[in-house]
Amino acid sequence: MSDNMKKNLLSAQVDLSKFSFQDFEKATEEEKRQQDVMGESTTFFRDGMRRLRKNPLAMGAIIVLALIILTIFLAPVIIPYGYADIVKGSSNLGPFEYSTSELAKIAKGESVFPHIFGTDSLGRDYFIRVVYGARVSLGVGIFASILVLIIGMLWGSISGYMGGTVDIIMMRIVDIIYSLPDMLLIILLAVVLNETLTPVIKGTVLAKLGVNMIALFIVFGLLYWVSMARLIRGQILTIKQNEYVLAARSIGTSTPRIITRHILPNCLSVIIITTALQIPSAIFTESYLSFLGLGVSAPMPSLGSLANDARSGLQTYPLRLIFPALAICLIVLALNLLGDGLRDAFDPKLQK
Repeated sequence: MSDNMKKNLLSAQVDLSKFSFQDFEKATEEEKRQQDVMGESTTFFRDGMRRLRKNPLAMGAIIVLALIILTIFLAPVIIPYGYADIVKGSSNLGPFEYSTSELAKIAKGESVFPHIFGTDSLGRDYFIRVVYGARVSLGVGIFASILVLIIGMLWGSISGYMGGTVDIIMMRIVDIIYSLPDMLLIILLAVVLNETLTPVIKGTVLAKLGVNMIALFIVFGLLYWVSMARLIRGQILTIKQNEYVLAARSIGTSTPRIITRHILPNCLSVIIITTALQIPSAIFTESYLSFLGLGVSAPMPSLGSLANDARSGLQTYPLRLIFPALAICLIVLALNLLGDGLRDAFDPKLQK
């Protein structure tokens, strides 16, 4: 045996003498969990979702929204009434009340589905109308937020990345759009499109929404993206000065690829937060426009139009106003709480 091997064995014996039998015991469950946490991936999205799960208000809002969405999709399958179906002799019924004909069917042993929220003055089931109204309002909010996201992200990305004269011109256009009154534009578009679009959309799915809703979507596409564009532009003006963007330019990466692969992913927090807060804003806009008679066309209901129709019988049938108003409050409040939770979870400036 060589001298080097002897020295290594002696050093190994000396090192082993420093350990005791307790050092070779199995790790406890707590130590294993600590090791798992230490080895956990720390991506931006995963860290944000972990912080979001610790927010009780945001998680409560997610549960409320999940229940509302399940009700919206399952209620029309379970309930045998449609939003425009008129049940003869069942006008102005209270919650869980039956008409004379329905009571006769029950006496014969036939099954009759109860009117959970009662019926309106025409005998239409009010619960299913509130469900369809919530479906319309949520659909408008989600579609409008996606429209705002796409237009605002494209405009803000190009303006912030190009800079210079292009940025100045694009931002002046944004300033002009900020000065336009949205309500006036919706009314003018509804009047203009009423003559041109009514024969075109007749017999299609768009006919159920009506010209007023199409005008509302056009106004969202024309006006409501400017806040998103300004926020993304401000982020890009800072991000494009970083070294990895300069490195991408130096190797000849194209401008669209730099924006989509290197810049926009670093604006993810602003995009998520602004989009989440845009949905309740769009729902509230649709609700008060429907309340003013500028929403979906009858007989298709929306929460705002249901509240507007309930004004005439407010003293006699107050529940007809309470049910859609409560639905609007629940949806908007849950989405606002979720948006605040996403802001707290994904905004790096708010992290401790």
